[in-house]
Amino acid sequence: MKGSCLCGEVVFKVTGTVGPFELCHCNRCRKASGSAYVAALVTESQGFEIITGRNLIKRFDAPIISEPPAYTVYFCSICGSHLPDPEPKGLHVDIPAGLLDDELSIKPDKNIYTDCKANWDQLDSKLPEYTESEFKAYSQLKTENNSA
Repeated sequence: MKGSCLCGEVVFKVTGTVGPFELCHCNRCRKASGSAYVAALVTESQGFEIITGRNLIKRFDAPIISEPPAYTVYFCSICGSHLPDPEPKGLHVDIPAGLLDDELSIKPDKNIYTDCKANWDQLDSKLPEYTESEFKAYSQLKTENNSA
């Protein structure tokens, strides 16, 4: 799959496993997106590559609110589009779904941080919902099961 920012100057490609596909309703994702949530899918870092525009990607680290890590946003310095981390350090990288130029074969599989959602936001009742604490417990359990 290929993806790009609004102005088209930053282009990336994604190969390999894609998913999960989460809709995050936390306060910071709402601020970063200017919408009710961030729609992001996860892919393997080794299958992610910036093709053009790496020099245009800027980084913003929001202050830590309650615990590390800081909330980090990468964006195009020309059009301001939210972008994936150009140099992911872990095994996975989050891809803002709206940047993808190709059709997706997967759909969102869960709403997360639902206790933070805007009062005007209406969740898709077909998707599982996780509050902040439930999602942290779910993520920890998945990590433990994957390392066993």
